[in-house]
Amino acid sequence: MRLCRFDENRLGLVLADGIRDVTFALSVIPQSTYPFPRHDMLIAQLAEVQERILGEPDRGDRIDPDEVTLLSPVANPGKLFAAPVNYKAHLDEAIADEETFSRAHVRQIQETGLFLKATSSLIGAGSAINIWHPDRRTDHEIELAVIIGKSGRDITLESAMDHVAGYSIGLDITIRGPEERSLRKSLDSYSVLGPWLVTAAEVSAPHALDLELTVDGEVRQRANTRDLIIDIPALISFASSFYTLEPGDVLYTGTPEGVGPIVPGNEIEASITGLGSLKIPVEQAR
Repeated sequence: MRLCRFDENRLGLVLADGIRDVTFALSVIPQSTYPFPRHDMLIAQLAEVQERILGEPDRGDRIDPDEVTLLSPVANPGKLFAAPVNYKAHLDEAIADEETFSRAHVRQIQETGLFLKATSSLIGAGSAINIWHPDRRTDHEIELAVIIGKSGRDITLESAMDHVAGYSIGLDITIRGPEERSLRKSLDSYSVLGPWLVTAAEVSAPHALDLELTVDGEVRQRANTRDLIIDIPALISFASSFYTLEPGDVLYTGTPEGVGPIVPGNEIEASITGLGSLKIPVEQAR
């Protein structure tokens, strides 16, 4: 199942011929009061939401995807966590480009570990990437994003994939410089997720997905998730050895080689096998 959020926090079922408004299915999510949970309630109740949608197959207006604004498929992630230099070819290009990539940050992922991105940086495919510091180089990075579906701590490799709710296309936008990754990657709009969530059952081989990113039609990045240095189960297991994973947490699995600069006026198009594609403009922050 492909689920999107659009316009004023409405829920859509993405079909071959458009979007069906299935906002009615959100009624299965329990009402909550302050203090609100720190996880995403839609993802926590995803199975029940899907069951409600399947139980009323004819309910909901059909909508043209071109007439809606797509939001991030996850509204309230407790955390965004990400894997640095998780493709060998990207590590090699970073090592070779000393002017762009700080020596302090060019280490193997086994040494560096994961890093966190501010949840306030998250946007959907219907927004724009804003360039906040035009005096510095800002780069694009396409990544397979994994959405955690259930809580877990010290998750084993064997059970890691049981904690996956689904997948999405992720863009990890980055300012180059000497600061820590979490600062340079956490500016408003620097975490893109979309265009929708594809449930785990729909993705039979997440370890063999083609990724491609173009800027104004020029191919910049092209790779396959089979080339990940640390694969999805190992990333989930490793992360959960440091902190509890919760429904709606988003794992950015790392970017391949070909990262490059973006400037206001560019248009990025990113696609991943089975997950669709998204186009997003780059603008000067106001």
